[in-house]
Amino acid sequence: MKYIPGQGAQNDLGIEAPLFEKVNGMSTEPSPRANIKDVAREAGVSPTTVSHALNARGQVDAETRARVEKAALKLGYRPNRNAQRLRTGEAHMIVLLSSMPFAVAGGPSRLGFLMEVAAVAATAALDRNLALVLAPPMESGRVPMELLDVDGALVIEPSAGDPNMDYLLRRGLPVVAIGKPAEAAGASGAAAGETALPPYVDIHSGHTTRLLLEHLHAQGARRIAMMLGSAQRNSYVEGQAAYLAFAAAHGQAPLLSLVDEASGEAGGRDAALALLAGHPDIDAFCVPVDAFATGAVAAVLETGRRIPEDVMVATRYDGLRARTSVPPLTAVDLHLDEVAQQAIALLFDHLRGDTARRKVDGPEAQLVPRLSSARRG
Repeated sequence: MKYIPGQGAQNDLGIEAPLFEKVNGMSTEPSPRANIKDVAREAGVSPTTVSHALNARGQVDAETRARVEKAALKLGYRPNRNAQRLRTGEAHMIVLLSSMPFAVAGGPSRLGFLMEVAAVAATAALDRNLALVLAPPMESGRVPMELLDVDGALVIEPSAGDPNMDYLLRRGLPVVAIGKPAEAAGASGAAAGETALPPYVDIHSGHTTRLLLEHLHAQGARRIAMMLGSAQRNSYVEGQAAYLAFAAAHGQAPLLSLVDEASGEAGGRDAALALLAGHPDIDAFCVPVDAFATGAVAAVLETGRRIPEDVMVATRYDGLRARTSVPPLTAVDLHLDEVAQQAIALLFDHLRGDTARRKVDGPEAQLVPRLSSARRG
């Protein structure tokens, strides 16, 4: 599937709807949704009459209104709220969501990562006459998007084949990812098809992983184990690549465990116990997912080891889990306030039809050292 810019059908405001290549004569994506002109042709009336009939404006007789409604139903037409609001100056409705299951995105952190982005994004959105809807993480990771009548979306770290992202793109809605979409893993430039991906703010997951690993090594760790989610998210792909490169550079056999996100803290605990049982000389855990890191802390203490004297633990997100852990966890400040503002600005561009920018580089992350890795004074 490949998006072909500049060749899509246009809606009634002249805004291009996406057109996709066909493979073996078959379209790889559903056709763009019917617009008001399609309904007008089907009903044998003008676009103005369709607008009046469907919005209860003007003088439209009952027979014509019924014919228009029948045509709209046949074609699956849904009024373009984005176009209507551009005309009237009303606020757009956008949604912020993460497909990570509640066990990772929620729990004691009270939706930490998601809520931290939402707090800033909502303010930045209102400054641009955008109203933000927050879709909380679900147990399955699948949000009932069909219940949300929105004009665009921010998606936090979408996985490969993310159902929420796919649904939004099939509807032809502007979507911006916070974190490189998983399909971009290992890709670079137009030759890799990057322009076909949804636009995104890059949060540099590989760099963040190296930051944690180098800190642990500087603190004296020589047998560092890594725990990542098993889902196909770009942050995991980049994190694994960074870890394997780090292990090879320091002559360490990699000790890597991939954990099901749905298992949350319990999954992190079980994975850490298994790693410690098989490799009792582990002296540090690098665990980017904070829910897994909390589980790792429990496992280390359960085996009678001390943190950080025997085993150090570090995570990525500097949220509530990291700060309230006992001991507090070394983490990374991702500057999510700036990331959220960048994402809203990028989405706003695409809502207005300015699709030139496809990628924005997020701010450089900064290490936040805490007691969990304070082996050296």
